[in-house]
Amino acid sequence: MKITLAQQRPVYVAGVGWHRFQKPGPTPYVQLGLTAVRQALGDAGLGWPRVDSAYTATAMLGMAASRPLLKHLGVTGIPMMQVENASASGSSAFRLACHDVAAGTSDVSLVLGVDKLPTSSGASNATGVPSLAADYVPPVAHFALLADEYLDRAGAKPEHLAAVAVKNFANAALNPNAQRPKARSPQEVLAGPPIAGPLTRLQCCPLGEGAAAVVVVSDDAIDDLGLDRSRCVRVLSSSLRSEELYGAKSFDAELTRATVADAYAQAGIGPDDLDVVELHDAFSIEELQYIEAMGLAEEGRAALSLAAGEFDLGGRVAVSTSGGLLGFGHPIGPTGVAQIGEITTQLRGEAGARQHPGARTGLAHMVGLGAVCAVHVLQTP
Repeated sequence: MKITLAQQRPVYVAGVGWHRFQKPGPTPYVQLGLTAVRQALGDAGLGWPRVDSAYTATAMLGMAASRPLLKHLGVTGIPMMQVENASASGSSAFRLACHDVAAGTSDVSLVLGVDKLPTSSGASNATGVPSLAADYVPPVAHFALLADEYLDRAGAKPEHLAAVAVKNFANAALNPNAQRPKARSPQEVLAGPPIAGPLTRLQCCPLGEGAAAVVVVSDDAIDDLGLDRSRCVRVLSSSLRSEELYGAKSFDAELTRATVADAYAQAGIGPDDLDVVELHDAFSIEELQYIEAMGLAEEGRAALSLAAGEFDLGGRVAVSTSGGLLGFGHPIGPTGVAQIGEITTQLRGEAGARQHPGARTGLAHMVGLGAVCAVHVLQTP
């Protein structure tokens, strides 16, 4: 019988930190990462010697990125692991740290996500089995086709897709760590330039670099180390699944549906219990698809619910308060960790101008090329 996170020791997020997501530049990855780690440790009120294990999420840096970065904090001999799972790298590293602490192997575990633009091509280009569609259906074309299908099925318009970006840019404008911290009008989003099908440039997440870190602790460690329990957010569930066969249905949405359902069951909650959600909106159509797959809107109704303000700050459930991948940015390795940091900040009531009132339960969702999906549910005490 498999054991879920909820059946082990209680696990909490005690500290969060970031290096602002930004356009590709000369900043060394070590500087990006150390900025986030030091902020997370300071936020938790912990020193580096208290950390029992470390998981570093990267998708583009290459191998052995952890120790050249973390040695600057001190050489303590702790186990370190580098985690790569495409866009879900950070979420996967967080899952490993949670299970590490829940199982009692560690009391304090650091999760760091850090990335810069790739120096080599991905593994999919070295399989020895060429893909017939690779040159014709890159990710943006795939999601453009899904957007066309959704607009036709739901009776929606390109303006409904643009509304996703408008909402998320408005949130990003309130996020000091966002790569695109500027509110945009529907006219600006729709003006282009067009990238594929109905998707314009501002409906596609930007390339960039940055870092995010969180500190995961056991219930015992909160008291033993004198941490502030009121700022420690419980991780109720962790679910990670890979793609199955879904027939003609969108595998992105169906994979999300199955993974979220598992996370709900582990946490003992349903969609009506959620207050804040961070989801994988690399392209605007994804938010509409995933909102429906999560049970936050009826099939084909997400666009109408969005237009009614149900997913705004102060709405029924706030979606992508950070600005999402569209506004916050998507430097790959750090993205899933940054989502956990955002939800933790919301559930603490510390999000400032972008605070969603009464936030108590949150869900973080990332899809990774491959395809995998990671979902975590967090709740304030």
